[in-house]
Amino acid sequence: MADAKQIQFGQRLRRIDRNHRQVSRGYVASMNHDGLVIARPRKQSSGFPLRGLFLCLLTLLAFKGFLFAQLGESVYTDRVALLQSGTIVEKVGAYAMKADPVTLWIANQIGQILP
Repeated sequence: MADAKQIQFGQRLRRIDRNHRQVSRGYVASMNHDGLVIARPRKQSSGFPLRGLFLCLLTLLAFKGFLFAQLGESVYTDRVALLQSGTIVEKVGAYAMKADPVTLWIANQIGQILP
């Protein structure tokens, strides 16, 4: 009898520890049907930072547009061509910095704002 109670007590302690670890990573407070407020563990996200990836892409496009507007089309394409003839890393950079329609649109908008 005492052994069964000890096993149940050990299981209860492990369950409490597991719930504590989950709640320590973030929780959502919800109210039970009888008015008791319960902290439930927050659901885990996918792990891949889509917002960060989107912000990096947006920053790259804005940077490309700003450079295109400041340097002009001929100088910009000359510098991208110079990158294209370099090492593998420079070729990847040239591919990323290639003028696309979004970059041209952003450059046009920046060109209207800046003299």
